Amino acid sequence: MSSSPADLVAAAPYGRVEQCSPLVRRVLARNPSPFTFTGTGTYIVGRGTVAVIDPGPDDAEHLAALKAALDGETVSHIVITHTHMDHSPAAPALQVATGATITGCAPLVLSDDGPRADAGFDRTYAPDSVMHDGDSVSGPGWTLTALATPGHTSNHLCFAFPEERALFSGDHVMGWSTTVVSPPDGDMAAYMASLRLLVDRDEAIYYPTHGGAVTDPQRFVRGLITHRKQREGQILRLLGEGERSIPAMVATMYAGVDTRLHPAAGRSVLAHLIDLRARGMVGDSGDTWSLAA
Repeated sequence: MSSSPADLVAAAPYGRVEQCSPLVRRVLARNPSPFTFTGTGTYIVGRGTVAVIDPGPDDAEHLAALKAALDGETVSHIVITHTHMDHSPAAPALQVATGATITGCAPLVLSDDGPRADAGFDRTYAPDSVMHDGDSVSGPGWTLTALATPGHTSNHLCFAFPEERALFSGDHVMGWSTTVVSPPDGDMAAYMASLRLLVDRDEAIYYPTHGGAVTDPQRFVRGLITHRKQREGQILRLLGEGERSIPAMVATMYAGVDTRLHPAAGRSVLAHLIDLRARGMVGDSGDTWSLAA
């Protein structure tokens, strides 16, 4: 029998250090929601001199747990995948506590015009340096190499960890659900291209920020691509029956999904429609969409 969301939250290892691999540890923030699953997983990479990936929300309990987990070690880098509010806001406080360099994705300031995967964008994010595709930071026994993966957000980065053939996948590939792609910053065409980029890579395991490790990543990513193509097909079939509003499409397409997620699902439907419009397949008139003439 599957566990309920409440059961999963009750059993979540908040404040404890989970050993994921010889060089990877995780500390889970207590910020569960329909969008973050059991919470934000902050990763510690290395031993002695370490990097911290996505320190999480500005939460005193989580920061205290991170500081306890890092006791006796040197944090050289705080690395950010993207600037949603459940990923980057704890970076300044952790920097004060450790003296580490904040690096990773570029800053992004965008007003939140629709339901996203969290409370919007971190306007306070101010990295000491920005990493671009192919850039690396390293320490004793570890290397993190940036992989530009726009789509969920335009500034999203994943980080390859070649010493263990691992990838820290942020919200690009999550371990419990598909990611929200919310325009105007979220871009479905970019998201699909970023997924296809991963299929040809050789990582053996992904560590997402939300959910458990993905242990058959290429197959998992192919499944995500198939899922998005199926959603696109659903949209085209519905519009083939006549013009539709986004809420009407969501009610049909996501009938079995928690209704609290329907507004965010609508953002992903909008992202699909914008992509389809760019490809000349659909058009819109006010609040309704139809197949292109």
